[in-house]
Amino acid sequence: MPLSQLTVIAIFFATIVTLIFTNKRPSGVFAVSTLMLLLTGQVDFDGVLANATNTGLITLVLLLVVSHSIDKTAFIKRLGRAIVTPSYRRSFIKMFAITFSSSALLNNTAVVASLIGPIKQNTLHAPSKLLIPLSYAAILGGTVTLIGTSTNLIVDSFLIEHGHPGFNFFDFTLFGLSAGLICGVLLFLMTPLLPNLGASESNYNSYLIEADVEEESELIGKTVEQNHLRNLPELFLIEVVRDNKVISPVSPQFMIQAHDKLIFTGNVKKLDSLEHIQGLTMFAEADGLLSENLTEVIVSNRAPIINKTLKQVGFRALFDAAVVAIRRDGESISGKVGELKLQAGDFLLLATGSDFQRRENISRHFFVVSEQKLTRKLLSWQEYFTLAGFISVVALAAMSIIPLALGLLFFAAALTIVKISSISEIKRNLPLNLIIVIVGALSLASALENSGVIDSVTAHISPLLHDMHPAYALVCIYVMTVLLTEFVTNNAAAALMFPFAYGLVIAMNLPIMPFALAVAFAASASFISPYGYQTNLLVFSASEYKFSHFIRMGLPVSFLYGAVVLSLLTFVYL
Repeated sequence: MPLSQLTVIAIFFATIVTLIFTNKRPSGVFAVSTLMLLLTGQVDFDGVLANATNTGLITLVLLLVVSHSIDKTAFIKRLGRAIVTPSYRRSFIKMFAITFSSSALLNNTAVVASLIGPIKQNTLHAPSKLLIPLSYAAILGGTVTLIGTSTNLIVDSFLIEHGHPGFNFFDFTLFGLSAGLICGVLLFLMTPLLPNLGASESNYNSYLIEADVEEESELIGKTVEQNHLRNLPELFLIEVVRDNKVISPVSPQFMIQAHDKLIFTGNVKKLDSLEHIQGLTMFAEADGLLSENLTEVIVSNRAPIINKTLKQVGFRALFDAAVVAIRRDGESISGKVGELKLQAGDFLLLATGSDFQRRENISRHFFVVSEQKLTRKLLSWQEYFTLAGFISVVALAAMSIIPLALGLLFFAAALTIVKISSISEIKRNLPLNLIIVIVGALSLASALENSGVIDSVTAHISPLLHDMHPAYALVCIYVMTVLLTEFVTNNAAAALMFPFAYGLVIAMNLPIMPFALAVAFAASASFISPYGYQTNLLVFSASEYKFSHFIRMGLPVSFLYGAVVLSLLTFVYL
């Protein structure tokens, strides 16, 4: 075997071993493998640059950039608050339907991240009874369309790289929808096997947050339970101030009225959940200062404002800032934020005006701790524009009227023009690690093919393939990819297995489509390990799950999912 082939094989196996047996970031591993390929002359710089401009990769990046604007809308958050009901069966069905359908078009990791809070915080059912099904529903839903998961687009980029036109939008739908719905039924039948565990402890500091119910609010005339105020992510309704009287505790049957002041405690990074409730205005929002950037300060021990309320000191005029939330370590506080007497050491989360930094009195009153990022609330027309624009782009691409990448490019530009997104946001949310993984995987695949490794492997196994039924080859590729995706990330598994699937297709003179789909579906089929897929890791950290819980639930789902997908692929293509 030539030295060039031995070099590529060594780099390939070193990449797999490092991904499986170390905690190194996949992006770092693929970056090193690409550098080694360049250093040994197995790929050239022009080839790496060509991989970086792959159409499938560009589509994926644009989709992720656009998805951050979609995450700002209240769409998923509103659905999430309504998931949990007294009936577990109904809660499961609503959760599965919302997650499965949303993940078919939206980033499934973002969908799960939005829905974890309401499920984790609900008081009707143990969160562990819904969190693993939540992750599995997102995984299953992501396989229904081309844009449902990044894995599909990665395999699409490999197809394009090999001169194939790539996937159509609905090439996945028959297989993903069938397997998803059948596995959903199995998952529901298996729910008695789910453990009865509480949510894991959150590591945030609880602030006191005040929100006013306006006269036109959607909350008025409904109870706390009907408004799903018990299902807000990491925010807890602890009391209501009505006619200057504090009502605590607040029962689920408590009826909300206009001008009530709702007092929450919890994670200030989840304030956007309150902003998306129509007719609910936070203390700082009423002053017109609530924005994307918040400043956390501590009241100085020499501050003249100690033992005075915000109203007494004229806080807004004095500092060009409004208090969004307040926290006092070692002591519980209650009541309206504006009437609390400030104490030395109080933590204040401030929405600041343009003049805040120039005020000379800031250092006398506060120690500035940090800045917090808050997702900016969209106006109603901006929400409609975002959702309608995205649906239009997807529909046009699905009907092959315009390429998906082109539609997403113009849509991203439109979002920037109307100030729903910004250039700084796009830079901040650019998925650099994922780009490095895909470019590195494409480069490694090119090296495997250009050096003749794939041809050599297929030549050695050709006698075995001669009498093999294509369905067996399809099963082999699927099983190998599934095993790999449980140990490394789904994207890495797809990238590493596609070259061998392609070599097998060439050696056996078979159609590429069923094998490309098999790699995509298998790479997403990470049900057994909490570490193989992002959504599994999110729910694993949100409850007191053990590894064995995923094995118990994931093995039957994985077997059934594979059986359905492989049967349909064989029936349709082979």
